[in-house]
Amino acid sequence: MTENRPAKPQKAALSGRQNLDPHLERYAARTAGMTASEIRALFAVASRPEVVSLAGGMPNLAALPLDTLSAQVAEIIAEDGLVALQYGSAHGVPVLREQICEIMALEGIKAHPDDVVVTVGSQMGLDMVTRLFCDPGDVVIAEGPSYVGALGSFAAYQAQVVHVAMDENGLVPELLREALIQAEKAGRRVKFLYTIPNFHNPAGVTLAVERRGEILEICREHGVLVVEDNPYGMLGFDGQTYPALRSTDPENVVYLGSFSKTFASGLRVGWVLAPHAVREKLVLAAESATLCPPTFNQMIVSRYLSTHDWKGQIKKFRENYRERRDAMLSALDQYLPPGCSWTKPDGGFYVWVTVPEGVDTKAMLPRAVTARVAYASGTGFYADGFGSRQMRLSYCYPTPERIREGVRRLAAVLESEMDLARTFGNVGSRQIQGPQNPSPDTV
Repeated sequence: MTENRPAKPQKAALSGRQNLDPHLERYAARTAGMTASEIRALFAVASRPEVVSLAGGMPNLAALPLDTLSAQVAEIIAEDGLVALQYGSAHGVPVLREQICEIMALEGIKAHPDDVVVTVGSQMGLDMVTRLFCDPGDVVIAEGPSYVGALGSFAAYQAQVVHVAMDENGLVPELLREALIQAEKAGRRVKFLYTIPNFHNPAGVTLAVERRGEILEICREHGVLVVEDNPYGMLGFDGQTYPALRSTDPENVVYLGSFSKTFASGLRVGWVLAPHAVREKLVLAAESATLCPPTFNQMIVSRYLSTHDWKGQIKKFRENYRERRDAMLSALDQYLPPGCSWTKPDGGFYVWVTVPEGVDTKAMLPRAVTARVAYASGTGFYADGFGSRQMRLSYCYPTPERIREGVRRLAAVLESEMDLARTFGNVGSRQIQGPQNPSPDTV
């Protein structure tokens, strides 16, 4: 009789380390691309109260009318609880899809509610789009740097990311054309351009209006879909709303939207607006992923939109974030040492900082946390290892006073790193033996 024994732990690839996961050899090949982002790993430390966190992109929800919202939630349960707490459609609540079309109309988008698919946050929409279009080895063009959550989805589906540089006016059309031509010459299949045109995460820049048509034309010429991710579009500090890429080319643009930045991130309600044929496949993908998005959460958002001055609420958010942005830029001017540069966003949540040669922001991060300040290293926003001289600073959540103190602490750490670099050479080039971020499955 064969004795039932647990599978023997497999040896990890790294000599001297033992794998503790008996299922390692059973995983699909695509799981090799599923790794924890640097930013997620940072949150546990950055959330300590003594640390000024300039790392995370959490919206500041203090301006929300919580008393009104709590009453509305109670009304939904009392009046429509049997619907709100039941299964729903993978397509999304019809009235919310109509309201979403009204919101997108502010960006020049003409859309039918049938072509809107409600998702569990726009991250789910991005994941589904990647799943539908990308086979292993396919190419996704993305700005360099790019949103870390997007890079995670692309890696999970084994797509290869080719970054295209930006300047102060966003994605550079000439470099996009060059990247597409090079991919074609190499026989690589480019499936789509992923872009965040407004108040970019992490770079903070906005795609110039005069470039938008040119970029769409380049993508049409090369048969490349455009995936437009626009969570910050309503958060321009001067109240300006830019024309969406989707408004110009509805048949070749998939648009991702979200209520996470303009209402409540914890409800996890987003949407995808797609060409009709793509919409059908998105609904099927949503059914297989979640069966349906939470009806209750959608009804909360819908009730809020129909009964509250949501445009006035967004105006309050803009004012709060503008005050914090101003505090950040003022502190950077005051404290950061010579040789540093940064973007000056006119909306959104982020400033992108470049530090002098010889400083590695990833290597510096533990010293910064020791000094009780946290940021997001630039390397987490590239798929190819670049970004070691950059960092993302988020101003959306801390108070202006905390922002100024955080930048002051960060400047002191930077000064120390620059002194080390001048004395000993490039600090970031020192090699540490063994993996710096071991997997939880190895010891």
